[in-house]
This record gives sequence, C-alpha cells and structure tokens, in this order.
Amino acid sequence: MYNIYKDEDYKWIKELMLYPQTLEKNLSYLKDTSQVAIPEDPIEKVIFQDKARKAIRKVAQNKGHLLLVGKPGTGKSMLADMFNHVIDKSLGDYIRPKESIVAYPGKDPNHMRIAYVSPEKIENHINMVSQAVETAKNHIEEFSLDKQIASVRKVKNILLWVTALSIIAGVFFPPAFVITGLSGIGAIFMFIQENNHKVQEKIQQETFSARAANVKHITDMVPEILYDPRRDMNFMIRVSEPSSKNMKGGFRHDPYQSGNLQTPIHKRAYLGAHAKAPIIYIDELKTLIKEGYMSSLLEIMQNKKYILEGGRNTGSGAADRSENYLKADNIIIACCNHDTLSYLQDEGDGAFLSRIEDKGEIINMESSVPETKENIAQVAQYIKQEINNLAKEFENTWGKVMEKEGTYGVRKRSEQIIGRKLPLDYQLKVREFSRNAVAEIIKELRCRSADGKLSCMLRPVNGIIKTAELEAIFENSMLVEPRHIRNALREHLSIEGAISREIVEHKKDLKKYITSMTDSIGYVVGLAVIRSKSSGQMFGQPLPIHCQINAGGSDVITAPGKIGEIAKAAAENVRASIKKLLHNVGAPYAGYEMHIEYIQAHDGIEGDSASVAMNIGLISDYIQQPVSQKYGITGSLTGEIILPVGGVTEKVRSIMDIDLTMEGACIPWQNKHDIEPLLINMEFEYIQKEDVPGIRIYRTEGKQDPFDIYFCKTKYNAYRILMGVSKEEVEERISERSKKDLDFMRHVKGKHAC
Repeated sequence: MYNIYKDEDYKWIKELMLYPQTLEKNLSYLKDTSQVAIPEDPIEKVIFQDKARKAIRKVAQNKGHLLLVGKPGTGKSMLADMFNHVIDKSLGDYIRPKESIVAYPGKDPNHMRIAYVSPEKIENHINMVSQAVETAKNHIEEFSLDKQIASVRKVKNILLWVTALSIIAGVFFPPAFVITGLSGIGAIFMFIQENNHKVQEKIQQETFSARAANVKHITDMVPEILYDPRRDMNFMIRVSEPSSKNMKGGFRHDPYQSGNLQTPIHKRAYLGAHAKAPIIYIDELKTLIKEGYMSSLLEIMQNKKYILEGGRNTGSGAADRSENYLKADNIIIACCNHDTLSYLQDEGDGAFLSRIEDKGEIINMESSVPETKENIAQVAQYIKQEINNLAKEFENTWGKVMEKEGTYGVRKRSEQIIGRKLPLDYQLKVREFSRNAVAEIIKELRCRSADGKLSCMLRPVNGIIKTAELEAIFENSMLVEPRHIRNALREHLSIEGAISREIVEHKKDLKKYITSMTDSIGYVVGLAVIRSKSSGQMFGQPLPIHCQINAGGSDVITAPGKIGEIAKAAAENVRASIKKLLHNVGAPYAGYEMHIEYIQAHDGIEGDSASVAMNIGLISDYIQQPVSQKYGITGSLTGEIILPVGGVTEKVRSIMDIDLTMEGACIPWQNKHDIEPLLINMEFEYIQKEDVPGIRIYRTEGKQDPFDIYFCKTKYNAYRILMGVSKEEVEERISERSKKDLDFMRHVKGKHAC
C-alpha cells in the first residue's frame, strides 16, 4: 500500500510536540511579570507594530500626516496618542499656537474680521475698552421720573385741599359732601399713580437697562476672543464625527433678531478643530465619508487656510462669514479599516490618500506577527502594562477608602461586592502573572490567529487580563495562574462567543440524539467557525452534516438552505471529485443525484472548509460504511488533497469539551502548527493510526480523557480515521456499487420499454 507520508513528516509532528518546551525556553528569563521592565519611550509601549513605530518616528520628524489602516484593537488609537505625545515633547514649543484668535465687526452686519494677536495684548486691550464702556455707562444721566412724580403729587395735594374744604362746607351745606367724595377718590388715585412712578424709577435705576441700551452700539464693537492658547491647551483634538460644524466652526443661532437686541456676528462665532489644534485625530475615517466632509478637508489640507462661513441655508447665520482667512496648518491623523481604504482608493481617484502620502505615510497595521522570542517578550510587557493600568484604577477607586479605613475597611467593603467572607490577610492589590499564566495569554493569541502567529488584536485581551486579575484577587492568590485565565475566558465572551456557546450547548444534545437514532451512514461531524466582528476572535462549533447519493435522477448536487457562493462551489467540487473517482476506478457511471444537508444550520454556511466532510458523507452513503461520530473533520478538498482552512485551533477546541463526547478530530496536514497552542499547559503524546500521524492530548489530569488529533494529507487518510477503510477498499466497494446501480437502471429501463 502506497504511503503518502515520508520519514520527515513523522519527524515534523514529533518536533511539533516540542513547542511547549520552546515556549518555556523563550520565557525562561521570567519567573513572573514583576521582572518585566516597561520602556520609558511611549511609542515602545505599543507592541507588535514595529513598522508602524518606525513610520511614526519618520513622520514626526517632518510634521507629516498619518493614516493608520487595520482591524479594531490593533493599537491605532494608542499609536495616535503616542504620536501626539512625541510631537508635543519634541516640537511642541514651536507648533503649539501662541496667538489668540480674535473676531471683530466687519464691513456689514453679516461679516466679521479675524486677527491673530498676543493673548496678553488683546486681553489688555479688551479690558481697557470694557472699562471705557463702563465709564461711559456710568456717566450717562441717571434714569429719573421726578417731573412726572412732581406733577402727580401737585394734583394730589390740590385734591386733598378740596376734600378738606368740602368737609367744612358740608357741615353748613350738606350737598357739599358730594364734592368731598369725588375729590377724595381722585386724591387716592393720584397717590397710587405717584407710587407707580416711584417703583418704575427704582427698577430702572437698579437694572441699568437704560444705560446698557444707550451704550449697546459701543459694546457691540468690542472684539471677541474666539481662542486663547493659555486656556485651551489641547495639542490634539479627537474628532469622532467630522463635519463642518466641529472641524471648521461656525456661527450660533441668534434668537433675538429684532428690537435692536440682535447679537453681532463676531460674538456668535465659534471655532472648530482646524483653527485650534495643531493635530487633528479622526478616530474613524468612515464617519468623515458618511458626513460628506471629505471635499472640505482636502481643500483645507491643500491650502492650509479657510473662510469661516455660516452653516445654515436659511435663518440666522445663513449669510454670515469672515472677511479674511483662518489658518489651518494641521497634522491629520486618521484611522480606518480595510473596507474604508478601498473606498478611499476610488473616491476622487485617491485624492485623500495622495494628500497623506505627499507629506506623510499610510501605515498598514499588523493583524498578526510571528511567534518570535522578541514578540513573546512584548506580550509579557503588554501584560505588565495592563497590570499597572489596573493598579491605577484601584488607586482611583479605593485610594480614599484605604487612606481613611485601611485594609480592614477595604476588606469589609469588598465582602459586600463579592458576597462572601474574605480571609483576614485579603488585600485589594493587583497580582503579577506567573510564567505559565503569560504562556496561557500567548496560547490565546495563537488561537486567535493562524500559521504559527500571534494575533495583534489586543483590545479584547485587555478584558481577559483584567477578569483574570479579579479572579486571582477574589481567590486571594499570590499570582495570576493559568486557571484564572481559563475562567476569565469562559466569562469574558463577545456577543458572538455567547451565541456560539449556546449553539454548542444545543448541539451536544442534538449530536447525541442523531448518533443514537442513526446507523451513522452518510452522517459526518464537520467543524464550523464564526468570527466576532468586534474582537476578531473566532468561535468553533460542531456542524452535523447528512449526505445521500441516489442512483439516476438529473445528475445534480443539492444543498438546500442559506449557503454562500463559496459553499455552493465547494459542493460542486465534491460532486466533480466523486465523478472523477468513479472514472479512475473504471466504475460505470449511472448518473447520481447527490443531496447534502447542514443539520440545523439556521444562519447559513459559507466557505469551503466543509468540503472534505461532504465528501466523506457522500462516500459513506455510497459504500454504506458508517462514519465515526466521535471525530470531527475540517478541510478544503481539491481532488484528493486536503488543503488548509482557517480557524482550525478554535474548531478543534470547540469539540474538546468532555460533555460533547467527542474523541478526536482530523485536520489538514498544513494546519499542523495550529495545534501547537492546544499543547500549552497540557499533557500529550505522539500517536499513529496506520500511516496517519497524530497527537493525543489529555483533557484532564492524570492522563485522563484523551483527545486524538490526526493530520491528514488526502481524503483517503480521513477515510481511514473516520470510516476505518483503506483506499483500496473504498475503490473496490465504489466499483461494486456502481455496477449494481447500472444493472438496476438497465432493469428499470427495460421494464419501461416493455
């Protein structure tokens, strides 16, 4: 029997098993993270991005622009902050604005002029003008109603005298009392009118409204400071939704537009990022495209100046504008994902990208890096940085409690949070990571990538590090150990991870039910993966597949459900490979209808990683040979060769749960390095079935619950592991089945002919 494996192949698998020792050697300098030194250079705190760090230093030297392109969590925002820090420390004294931006009235009510002057000079000038206006206001004659009050008082006194005389006359001539009543009522009315004048006079004198109204035309001429570098110290402004309003500035709406109360244009003006900050950081470039600000940004980047205009089509501010230009010599730092980059390449023939490259650089962020000794050391550095960040958070949250109540108060308050009694020696302080815990983080980064590389998407790992820290703190452990990392991984899931876990839980019972109800002919356990859009993490899950081949029919392959174009092409490829196999063994072809069903794959299937599983299911049904339901399989089938696929580490890890009752998996030979991270902190040994090499991993201590992983080069290797049949047996049984089908079809045609 021909053996496709060579002696070197078996050596490679055995060398693969040395990976944990190699990792241990690379971490030998480290007992725990207390020995890790954090670099003083802030740019060096961003790990894995060597090219980006070098580019930032070059661009900072000539004050150029930056475009950071990469997946979320790869350190784009952190690099932008570091760039800001480096520029500020090196050239900040020269780049930082030193002049105030002042606005004052223009040629008409809809125009204003802009001036750049020394902050002290304009402040002194405005104070001097304000004092002069105040003096003028105070010299305005005080509001008075003395004349009105005197005339009212005179009438009131006359009426009082008439009232008194009419009373005397009434004693002798009673009809005179009528005059007494009328004059008395008039005197009372005039008394009320006199008091009204006095109150109005007092109100006007206290509010100074009259004086202010008299000098309004002067106060409207006082300049307005739109930007003062002594108060606005932002060297970099972060803009999340770039628009004309927050990038350029504009004019506020004036609700008092009549009765001589309108606010002059220069007192309604405000400035945006272009005029105030040397560095503008656009956090997500896709929002700039969505807001339609791209054309304005390109113009400003080219001219380094702009006219401030009203942003409204109607109403207050529509016709407002500055008569002269505002300066806008900004450094633009922008971030985007690869989908946005493809849009920028088409938009305006790549005008924005051309502006960036003219005075800067477009940096492609690494999504994964090789697992070298240097990169392993950077992982330890990153963990230490996160430990220090958590220590600062504890200090901010618990510092005052510790200061006032000591460790006893912290322990008692923590008991309320944790919900249980804590030991007397409990201390709320960060724990260092042990060497094995660092290896567990490296394992996780390896699982989230492929080809022996470490994932650069570190933001999701931050949460795992912090959760593991809290696990160790709650346990009052001296160090963070691998078990704390594993517990954190179970708890700290993205939404896709939580959904995947629910699906796996559901498929445990589904798989057990299918296994108990079928003879396993035509049934195969494929392995699928879903990817988190937020974290980039992949989550594997078993994918039960059922396949049938029926003689006759229209010679087609049917795969119902929501499957993508690649999955459809993979199914057609499987059909072609089976037809070729029939031709190669000289079997007569009777015409077959092939049916493939992804069992309860409600969200659809895409990709070609299930093609080898489909092939095994169809061959199993064709030769009536059961498939082991204890093994999962993944791989892309091309002819007889099984080619590598993505997410193998997560696919295999997803079926290693003991409750799932799986005993192993078959993976493509070229994915062999994806098994390396599964060996970290585990017991394992070399195995071989017939000529197919593999590794047995023990899932529990004491070499219990073995899980076998086989590395398959061809579909015949997978047939051997999953169905226990050799290439010769498969070909012989295919030939026999084909002859029977041909005889059957001839018999059926003969009956119809009769």
